[in-house]
Amino acid sequence: MRYQNEVIIKASRDKVIELFDNPDNLAKWQKGFVSMELIEGDPGEVGAKHKMRYKMGKRDVEMIETVTKKDLPNIFSGSYEAKGVYNHIDNYFEVVDENTTKYWSENEFRLKGMMKLMGLIMPGAFKKQTQQYMNDFRDFVEKEVREG
Repeated sequence: MRYQNEVIIKASRDKVIELFDNPDNLAKWQKGFVSMELIEGDPGEVGAKHKMRYKMGKRDVEMIETVTKKDLPNIFSGSYEAKGVYNHIDNYFEVVDENTTKYWSENEFRLKGMMKLMGLIMPGAFKKQTQQYMNDFRDFVEKEVREG
């Protein structure tokens, strides 16, 4: 399953990247985020692997992030693997004007087992969840800009 999402952020691309590239900010905009632990490589750099933990309702979700491309401020790519799920994301950041950034992503999901069934029954749920995270990131960035 492949899809794209986008959001317009009322902030400079430099500010967007500064906030996006800081893992300490994840808990401020990713609902359910619990922790991130480096397991291989240099944090946030190509080849790095991080164990990420989330609390989603009553479920504890653990995934492994592998950074596959980092050419900021233009693109950040990674793969995310959890039980039954492989997700590859390319995140792009484009200057609209000096105070506006277009943040868009291309997502590819490969699902197995029960997750494959979920993907067949509710394919829109994955795109909706991605859009929610992007909207939450936009809101976080815009709040940081307002509060300076």
